[in-house]
Amino acid sequence: MRPVLLTLLIAAFAAAQAPSQPIPRLPGGKPDFNGIWQALSAAHYDIERHMARPSMMLRQGPYGPLPAEPLLRLGAVGSVPGSMGIVEGGTIPYKPEAQKIREENRANWLDRDPEVKCYLPGVPRATYMPFPFQIVQNQKQFFFRYEYAGAYRDIYFKDPGPAETDSWMGQSVGRWQGDTLIVDTKGFNDQTWFDRGGTHHSAQLHVVESFKLITPNHIQYEATIEDPEVFTRPWKISLPLYRRMEADARLMDFRCVEFVEELMFGEHRKKPLKR
Repeated sequence: MRPVLLTLLIAAFAAAQAPSQPIPRLPGGKPDFNGIWQALSAAHYDIERHMARPSMMLRQGPYGPLPAEPLLRLGAVGSVPGSMGIVEGGTIPYKPEAQKIREENRANWLDRDPEVKCYLPGVPRATYMPFPFQIVQNQKQFFFRYEYAGAYRDIYFKDPGPAETDSWMGQSVGRWQGDTLIVDTKGFNDQTWFDRGGTHHSAQLHVVESFKLITPNHIQYEATIEDPEVFTRPWKISLPLYRRMEADARLMDFRCVEFVEELMFGEHRKKPLKR
């Protein structure tokens, strides 16, 4: 056996046999999730398993699909990297009519994706966007703050009853199941997507998430999705979340509302700029 291969095998074996590190805990004994976290995946492009694509919007070309004309100048920046996906089983159980809407969404991504206009990302999309988020926790409270769009979620541990109104981020109620935080969220509007691939839902969306510290620096995240208007059955996503380890890790300023003012309202200028 080659020395390099032998060394790698020994290292892998040693890592597998090493005792797991104890997870951090608050004084009351609950797992301590405080910190800056981020997903490292291509799920924000398309949560289903997929091959790489030349663009988020496609048109038929003479020898295969090509980027749609509005995205042509983006080149490789507008392409979609391949991914094994985060949907258990690989595909989403859409009803046939809902599947057609997703295909229409994908064909009109630039005009329809709420992310393009800096609308709040919704749940679970906020968790695996390519931006960090912060968890602030004490013995009685649990709070999520997201870099993208300044979104946030306050987790209630005493159920306040049905949400007063439907909203982008819904109303989240938490409970502990051993060392796992379970978050039950309802009260959504129908305006958010799950990804840039047009994956949509109705206002009947119901999301049950679980957050479990598997090491001091890794959270195993899972979410069960239910929406009887759009899907034939409940389905599940799962992925790891990673602690940002920089000494000065923090959420930075991402003023995307201001960034899209020209897109949203530029035509209303007294003298509109050339587009």
